[in-house]
Amino acid sequence: MTLRKTIHSLLAHEDLNFLLTNRLPRRWLTQMVGRLSKIENPLIAQTSIAIWKFFSALDVSEAKQQHFKSMHDCFTRQLKDGARTIDQSADVMSSPVDAIIGAHGPIEGTRVFQAKGFPYTLEDLLGHEEDLEPWRNGCFVTLRLTSSMYHRFHAPYDCTVDKVRYFSGDTWNVNPIALKRVEKLFCKNERAFISTRLIGAGAMNGQRIALVPVAAILVASIRLHFLDVLFHMGYQGAKTMACDAAFGKGQEMGWFQHGSTVIVLAPSGFSLCQGLEQGTHVRMGQALLRL
Repeated sequence: MTLRKTIHSLLAHEDLNFLLTNRLPRRWLTQMVGRLSKIENPLIAQTSIAIWKFFSALDVSEAKQQHFKSMHDCFTRQLKDGARTIDQSADVMSSPVDAIIGAHGPIEGTRVFQAKGFPYTLEDLLGHEEDLEPWRNGCFVTLRLTSSMYHRFHAPYDCTVDKVRYFSGDTWNVNPIALKRVEKLFCKNERAFISTRLIGAGAMNGQRIALVPVAAILVASIRLHFLDVLFHMGYQGAKTMACDAAFGKGQEMGWFQHGSTVIVLAPSGFSLCQGLEQGTHVRMGQALLRL
């Protein structure tokens, strides 16, 4: 057995995986990797990217550039023009990211699930002062980005962003193993609540959609292009920011540093598109929710 297969076999053991990815000093490790990833030294960049490839299925063949000045440059890579097709159906919200579909389904009042038997509430996720009526008894889908995936996220429909709220928090791993063990994990981690209103014809117009990018270990950094701020563990600025930013369907909104999760909240009437289920890989622009 090769070294890579041996390591992957060990990480497949749930107890060991949880120990190695969560019982380490998460915040310190995240800060250290964040600083290391931005060093623009060819030797450091090439070595760190080579190690990253060894542990994951990193494929940069679709990237706009093939040479990276730092690991961070590779994390936040852009795609070649035309690498993704945006579903333009008027009754469809497209996936904002390349991801694996996690927990999804109806919102029970304001109760959502991160894994079977592990509920959390919209109050815990978005704050008790938030008006939750647009998503009460609606639907949700959890989109998990692995470390090797494309890390930028895009508008799922023509929309305007009217508010962003930032929540400082922990950096638990967000893989399925941790989601089955840590209660209300998404509500504990660093995250941003992006409140949007859809612009379109018929019943789609005016519908409120929430996007919640959730950071994780090694990933405590979220950039939103329409705000002149980088959210990270040391951020001390305003927590709630009013916005008036318009986006076309598929237009880039921001990026993660490394992989993580985006939770999509939609009103009643939306459902996951046919053929999609937990474990399905989706690509940015692919039909995700249908009204």
